[in-house]
Amino acid sequence: MAADPAPLTLASWRGRRILALLCAVAFLDFVDASITNVALPHIRTALGFSVQSLQWVPSAYLLTYGGLMLLGGRLADLLGRRTVLLAGTATVGLSSLAGGFAGDAGVFIAARLAQGAGAAFMLPAALSTLTTTFTGQRDRRSALGVWAAIAGLSSAVGILAGGLLTEGPGWRWVMFVNPIACVMVVPAVLALLPRDRPAARTSRFDVLGSAVMTGGMLLLVYALIKAPDQGWGAASTWGELAGAAALLTGFVFIELRTPEPILPLGIFRVPGLAAANLTGLIGFAGMLSMFYFLTLYMQNVLGYSPIAAGAAYLPLTVGVGIGAGIGSKLLARVGSRAVISAGALLSAAGLFELSRVPVGGGYAAHVLPGLLLVAFGLGPVFVGVTTAANAGVGPSRAGVAAAILNSAQQLGGALGLAVLSAAGTARIHHLVSTGVAVPDATTSGLRHALAIGAAFAAAAAVIALATNNAREDPQAADHPEPVSGHPHTAAPLDTTATKEVHS
Repeated sequence: MAADPAPLTLASWRGRRILALLCAVAFLDFVDASITNVALPHIRTALGFSVQSLQWVPSAYLLTYGGLMLLGGRLADLLGRRTVLLAGTATVGLSSLAGGFAGDAGVFIAARLAQGAGAAFMLPAALSTLTTTFTGQRDRRSALGVWAAIAGLSSAVGILAGGLLTEGPGWRWVMFVNPIACVMVVPAVLALLPRDRPAARTSRFDVLGSAVMTGGMLLLVYALIKAPDQGWGAASTWGELAGAAALLTGFVFIELRTPEPILPLGIFRVPGLAAANLTGLIGFAGMLSMFYFLTLYMQNVLGYSPIAAGAAYLPLTVGVGIGAGIGSKLLARVGSRAVISAGALLSAAGLFELSRVPVGGGYAAHVLPGLLLVAFGLGPVFVGVTTAANAGVGPSRAGVAAAILNSAQQLGGALGLAVLSAAGTARIHHLVSTGVAVPDATTSGLRHALAIGAAFAAAAAVIALATNNAREDPQAADHPEPVSGHPHTAAPLDTTATKEVHS
């Protein structure tokens, strides 16, 4: 294999094209997590889903996406980033095609599981390619800022695109757009990204550790997704969580003893890396869950159509881009700690404002203000966490670092949906049982869930103070960072009760 090429800069035409390609990959993966949300009623009718099984349309993607992310990152280090990126892209394209043509619920869920697996290989390969391509501190900061902005606004764009496609050519196109995108991504990868040398030079692979870790991650995400349905106090929920804890504990012991671990635990000696990933997990548990709850409020309470609910997020897409740009510039002056903390506090304030929406609220008066606060906070959080979680990590562990960060974010999303769904659903059930009207009970449950999300975001602001205060050193802005891996001194609300009352 050819050696890694000389570092590129964003000032070069090739460098800008590579950044655009990598951001397109991230956009594709993040959009797939939300694009099916507003199409759920149409998917249920067409494929015969039950109310209980419909949750697996979004959750199946999250299950394999979060569960296989670390494996994807390690494979990128062992096999080469371009190779794993191409394999993941092909998997997403083919599985999406199968899902678009699915004639029953089982085939569609299988396609979503495969989609998530492909994305779990694509994303860490793309992010580690970015951090090893742009090694100058100024270039890396700018590139990570653009990446974070794309990641932050993609969920909102996914909801908007889902609404447009569902009311336009039909719900199947929420799946058919992926093969078209993948057909464009593959030749671009072949043309722009050189065949890279595997950063981890070994012929051995930690098979046992991979199996135990993947099983533990899958079981943990599965337990979090199923908990709102089964109940947090159910024996099955506790059994699944205990099984996941046992597998992940066993994984740590395996990694401490194997000569070529899939997760080199020494990476956590990089100052602030663990705190950055914990910040991402807790913060995104509160912030990313907002999209589902707010969409539910607009469609089920305010009566918005899918396209109207999607269009309601347009200001958020603009706000995230502006917030990410401001956050990227502030990194050079105040460092990532202040950027993350300020962004998380803004998002917490926005979620708290949204937790006060009335049953018959208007968009401009009751939804837009909180939405904009979340948008202006979400951008800096993405920028700061991504920068802090990659600071001090060399090329040989870039794939693992990228996978840890993205696993934390996906697990945070699963945790947030599970916890907030359980709390919101419990409130809805209680109020309906006491004779409260369904719209009032639903709104109260959503307000309760969003208030908890605000508390999660506020907690992330505090945890962020322990992260690496990554910032640009003006005297070293144009010099590449060290290549060593060492530091030199980033399940939907259960509406079954509500729907049953309606029926």
